[in-house]
Amino acid sequence: MRRAASMGMTTPTTPVAIDPADLAGVFDRYARDLLRYCTRRVGEQVAEDVVAETFLVAYERRDRYDASRGEVLPWLYGIATNLLRRHRRTEIRALRALAHADGGARAAEGPAQRATDRVDAERAVGRLSAVLAKLPRRQRDVLMLFAVAELEYAEIAEALQIPLGSVQSALHRARAKVRAALAEGDAR
Repeated sequence: MRRAASMGMTTPTTPVAIDPADLAGVFDRYARDLLRYCTRRVGEQVAEDVVAETFLVAYERRDRYDASRGEVLPWLYGIATNLLRRHRRTEIRALRALAHADGGARAAEGPAQRATDRVDAERAVGRLSAVLAKLPRRQRDVLMLFAVAELEYAEIAEALQIPLGSVQSALHRARAKVRAALAEGDAR
């Protein structure tokens, strides 16, 4: 990942906010990553709005960002995650809709040559979506930032403004719940 200094920001001992002129470069570098993360959470249409709003909030709060902390990306993910919380109902509905989608029925509608692994993958997505929809907010946020955004534990802690230990325990609990639920589904 890029350091704040490489983005045109100063990182000496005194905290320095993001220069408004640097925000365009930050957008160019990170908008695609944020869009990918948000799209997987709430769908493309809402995700575009959330990413745009993320950069608007970042611009409005640029004086609160301490460039000496290093990476700007975890801060942006934190803003995006907070905005996604507003769209939680949409996210939950989308995950539940995926969970209710019957992979077998969709396979029957398609061509007869549809591969078995495609059907299995669709069923797995439905089960996984149902599990994600039932996770507590913090566990889901931590898991998505880890798995989708590929952030390190420390970056997740910074993005969500929670202790590192809380990230580790939330991720552990989320993984355990996902594993158990998927294993239960396989046993059926």
